[in-house]
Amino acid sequence: MGGVEAFKDISVVPEAYFLEQLLERIARGELRVPKFQRPFLWRPEQMLQLFDSLERGYPIGSFLVWETALPLESLDSIGGISIPSPPEGVKVAYVLDGHQRLSTLFGSLYRSVDAPRSTRQEDWMWWVYRSLARSDHEGVRYLHWKSGEPAPTDYLPMRAVLRTLDFLECVRKMSDATGSREEADRLIAESERIARRVKNYRVPVVRMEGGDLHQSIEVFSRLNSGGQEMRPDHMVSALTYKVTGPETLSDKMEEIKGRVAASGFGEIPIMTIFQTILALSGEEDVQWGSSWETMAGRVPGHLMTAVKDTERSLQEVVAFLQGEVGVPIGRLVPYNIQIMLLAVFFHFSDEVEAEQRARLRNWFWTTSLAGTFAGVAAAQVRRLIQQMRDFAQGESGLSCPSERARAFPDRFDLRSARVRAYLLWDLQEFPERKNFDGSTVNVLEQLATAHGETYRHIITQSGVPGASSPANRIVMTTPPGMSIRQALIRLAEEGRANVLDSHGVSLTSIEHLKAHNHTAFIFARQHDLAARERQFIESLGIESADREVGEADIDTE
Repeated sequence: MGGVEAFKDISVVPEAYFLEQLLERIARGELRVPKFQRPFLWRPEQMLQLFDSLERGYPIGSFLVWETALPLESLDSIGGISIPSPPEGVKVAYVLDGHQRLSTLFGSLYRSVDAPRSTRQEDWMWWVYRSLARSDHEGVRYLHWKSGEPAPTDYLPMRAVLRTLDFLECVRKMSDATGSREEADRLIAESERIARRVKNYRVPVVRMEGGDLHQSIEVFSRLNSGGQEMRPDHMVSALTYKVTGPETLSDKMEEIKGRVAASGFGEIPIMTIFQTILALSGEEDVQWGSSWETMAGRVPGHLMTAVKDTERSLQEVVAFLQGEVGVPIGRLVPYNIQIMLLAVFFHFSDEVEAEQRARLRNWFWTTSLAGTFAGVAAAQVRRLIQQMRDFAQGESGLSCPSERARAFPDRFDLRSARVRAYLLWDLQEFPERKNFDGSTVNVLEQLATAHGETYRHIITQSGVPGASSPANRIVMTTPPGMSIRQALIRLAEEGRANVLDSHGVSLTSIEHLKAHNHTAFIFARQHDLAARERQFIESLGIESADREVGEADIDTE
């Protein structure tokens, strides 16, 4: 038993259990799987590998459980086996991490002898056997018997190893079917060894006790090194399951996400959709660390209305961004909070006037170029939501911070909002790019699938000063065996300035390429692009930076 670490009102206790003890808690209904968890997704071979790891004594990872008085809706079956309701007066714990592993173990080891057996995967996947044949001892020794017929007698059914009478019946059948006493003794000894391995296997369990949703998610995020993600909406879904029915809040948000993606805008992050639902339902504390239980406690009609309002408002946001701002896909939005705030505007605005749209467009560009929302605090978000609501209802103007635009980014990194803003300008500045063969470049189609890889390096040698600059990137296809650098030189030599112009590449800069002065080429093109972008920035009435190039801060969500 390890020590206890306290996170305010939540205790985190590392423990160790025999596997059989953990599974017994499931069988009694004391350890449950919340309904927000993903369904069982493991492939059959993953199940077999887990059992092989058990026998070999390999670690199978820790399990994270949460003991809480919150009324989380939970599954009534695990691994295809029904489990009873929680016992009266007994503390109930919920599995936050380890559902797939526990389902595999419980569904196989606790399978009843009369459980369905057939050639259908939903049946045979839970019938795990250990082959006792000598020839199978070197590889993965576990297998599924994919038939409705009885398995060979030298296959030990794992469902029997925790049941004494069933185990004795299995070894009796093995002994009767074996002609050699020596072979029978070997099979029995091997079976007993495997059963001991399973019964004596100890698993680490991290038990959280008490606390609220935010604390449980915070602890989970710190302890989870690479398993499934647990988001606030998952926990809220568990608390609102009776409100939404089998289709949880998370399910509904996934539907919204899918419909937005299908519109051609691409995916909007689930957390952005969740925060939008909170904002449209009247909440202003939508940032990490807020009291998400408030959402779960809302009246049923209000919650479902907020979900519907969110989908409708996000559709208006997408239409505005694509049609009036020039944001073709969601992944280029500099800050996700911009999507949420725009949704607040469209939700609370009865009729959007042309002047408001122009002001919104300027607000979007100003906040994107100036890095307004980098590291924004919860108190600021509350003010921003209220400000946007007042602007939508005509009660006040939309004040943009008197910040100047950040300088042209020094490196191409899509985690930087300034780089995303540059790309949005770039797409508008060069709408008709040409490939080497003169065909039109479909930049948006490439961005929708390849993202950053769409923009190819011109200079590929490492160690060249300026090589990380956006000025060293271009969107163009070339014939096999021809680099971008070679293509640009050929285009200049053939007098095809129209193709070069479509990418913002000057003939003067090409002279540096011909002379193998790669750094000079990059800086020359960088100077040209920065000057053109500055003209755009100043045309919006935004103050430009006091220097040409600056650091591209990584500041997106």
